[in-house]
Amino acid sequence: MREGHQGTGPGAITPDGCAVELYRRLAVGDEPDVIEAAVPARSTVLELGSGAGRVTEPLAARGFTVTAVDESAEMLAAVRERSPGVTTVHGSIESLDLARRFDVVLLGSFLVHTAEHRTRQALLETCRRHVKDDGRVLIQREGEDWHRDVPRERRDAAGCTVRILSAEPAGDGVDSIHAEYVFPDARWTQTFLSRSLDGPEFARCLAAAGLVVEDVLTDDGTWVRARPEARRDSPDGPPERR
Repeated sequence: MREGHQGTGPGAITPDGCAVELYRRLAVGDEPDVIEAAVPARSTVLELGSGAGRVTEPLAARGFTVTAVDESAEMLAAVRERSPGVTTVHGSIESLDLARRFDVVLLGSFLVHTAEHRTRQALLETCRRHVKDDGRVLIQREGEDWHRDVPRERRDAAGCTVRILSAEPAGDGVDSIHAEYVFPDARWTQTFLSRSLDGPEFARCLAAAGLVVEDVLTDDGTWVRARPEARRDSPDGPPERR
């Protein structure tokens, strides 16, 4: 388990505190609609942090060719059950190098809000390394008041009550978030670290990885489309950004 992260409840728990059985059960939201509207039809898609395949399955059904990446073998087993034709890759996102590039790279699940600056940079560099020069990177980020609007709850379409119970300062701009997921027959909790990023800081993080914010895709600002920064070949070494 990662420092500052933990999870409780039935079944396997991933290093960041996610419960595999929980994510098998939760319903997909509007993510597939947002993604489909933002990129060309039938694009090749690299989904970083696919979890149990809630988004993977509808994207594959809509004609996208999806490669799903996750650090949890149990999560990827769920992906293969739901979407047998999808390619799965078991490994760390930060060090991923598939030696190929995609029309679209997805970094969902608020992964960009990881507490560690180095980890965030590595995640975004993985996005840039795998997106085509004319491709797009879609990133899911927290809403502006996500850390302040607590406690709060919502009803998931799968019949689960999702509660964000607290967001406690953990130092250096990082909060410890405590969440609870209650089904009629089971209960899970998750505690994880999250760093709030305002718009300018978010843009700076992307720029450091060679990405440029292009559009905000949703009214609540939670989905952003970025494009690769233009690059030119250097006679003295690898391509340089400009």
